[in-house]
Amino acid sequence: MAYTPDAIRSLTLSTLALPLQTPISDAKVFTGRQKPMTEVVFLLAEIETEQGFSGHGFSYSKRAGGPAQYAHAKEVAAAAIGEDPNDIQRLYTKLLWAGASVGRSGVATQALAAIDIALYDLKAKRAGLPLAKLLGAHRDSVRTYNTSGGFLNASIDEVRERASQSIEQGIGGIKIKVGLPDSGEDLRRVRAVREHIGDAVPLMVDANQQWDRATALRMGRRLEEFDLVWIEEPLDAYDAEGHADLARALDTPIATGEMLASVAEHERLIAARACDIIQPDAPRVGGITQFLRLMTFADQAGLDLAPHFAMEIHLHLAACYPREPWVEHFDWLDPLFEERLETRDGRMVVPDRPGLGITFSGQARAWTTESVTVSR
Repeated sequence: MAYTPDAIRSLTLSTLALPLQTPISDAKVFTGRQKPMTEVVFLLAEIETEQGFSGHGFSYSKRAGGPAQYAHAKEVAAAAIGEDPNDIQRLYTKLLWAGASVGRSGVATQALAAIDIALYDLKAKRAGLPLAKLLGAHRDSVRTYNTSGGFLNASIDEVRERASQSIEQGIGGIKIKVGLPDSGEDLRRVRAVREHIGDAVPLMVDANQQWDRATALRMGRRLEEFDLVWIEEPLDAYDAEGHADLARALDTPIATGEMLASVAEHERLIAARACDIIQPDAPRVGGITQFLRLMTFADQAGLDLAPHFAMEIHLHLAACYPREPWVEHFDWLDPLFEERLETRDGRMVVPDRPGLGITFSGQARAWTTESVTVSR
């Protein structure tokens, strides 16, 4: 059957704030660089075509940047109207150049990410396939670990309790936050969790960029005894050389990349051999189009993959990576969607629903503070 060209009829952009039940603190709060996080701001994109197909995508920001993402998306959205939604890479380039005077990374491309992700969701729905199957999956489930139970605002008893709950729910690994001004307290928390979950459960730690080079090396050596899967963001996100030195010095793998806002920034990280496990974030680097480019570079370099946050998107992308990856489990976003992702035997299962397999909930609509539709 010959393909009949389609066209984007309308693009609706919405912004909303998802409140967190408890203010969240990682090491950046305890070192005085940030305040506790109380909400996550989302940019939603909903695309409708002349032939009646639809696609949903989202981007997000923490603590700041949400209004800027929404404003930029509104400015460039008209460039998508009338375009064939299947030509995603060409359309991404068109949107990119529509707003290129403010750059091709950061807020400018994070605004495009929601639209780009919606286009991939639409294309997979048109094909009647889960997004992972459309892209070409290597597996139908991905190893998963929990982060949301291991923040520093929680007592060690709470962290242990949540770790047990995660394991009972079929989540495979546990990650906890470190990077406190008192390194001894970091070590006490790691030891307590390791003893609680046992040696067989994968354990990771995340310093959220709060160590200098000397502290990172010293802590890395002291953490070797806990047989960690990785040490995450031990140094400033842009310190590729420092991360590379650390990766060479330690047996424990180094993971980083979540705070980088473009493929170009990740390329520098990869070229420096600055990590063993790369942690890109599709909404932060500009969407799925950019994430797929980045996956190719990471695979060529022989790196493992553990995407940051947004499991509803990253599950599909991780399923397409040649090497066995990890996906980060966060339950924070559950109120935004009608569906839930399944975890079983330490893995997250790729849903069999077409596209991303998610639908924005009535609660997401209720939290929406502003919305605009651009159409023909």
